[in-house]
Amino acid sequence: MEVLLGGMASLNDEISWFKKEASKWSILLSSVAPQKANQDYCRFLESMISPEVNYTVAVTAFWAIEAVYQESFSLCLGSGSKTPIELLETCQRWGNDGFGQYCVSLRNIANKNLAKAPADVLKKAEEALLRVLELEVGFWNMSHGEM
Repeated sequence: MEVLLGGMASLNDEISWFKKEASKWSILLSSVAPQKANQDYCRFLESMISPEVNYTVAVTAFWAIEAVYQESFSLCLGSGSKTPIELLETCQRWGNDGFGQYCVSLRNIANKNLAKAPADVLKKAEEALLRVLELEVGFWNMSHGEM
């Protein structure tokens, strides 16, 4: 429970950081229209809080989301990564060892629940995991200007 609550508690800091970054890059958030990749991801996240969604499915999706960020941004910190200096803070935010340990804890929670889940829940958890990966690809493609 502490791991999940800690992750939720950090969201306020994360939102403040995003607002600061938007200001730094002269982006007026109120004028940004969500793109299809954002809308699709939001719909998926909203579907995960439905009472019909099994906890194991939701925690597996949550771990996948966080792990993708950690794995991706940790690559930016590796030697020879050629990460532009203006993006290092972003990479350090999600690529650091502390966030990596948090993701390991989430993975352990997901695995513990998956180990005792019935076949139908395992199938739904796998579908949620694959959907997260599809949405992440769409999100990153959008950030590179691909729609």
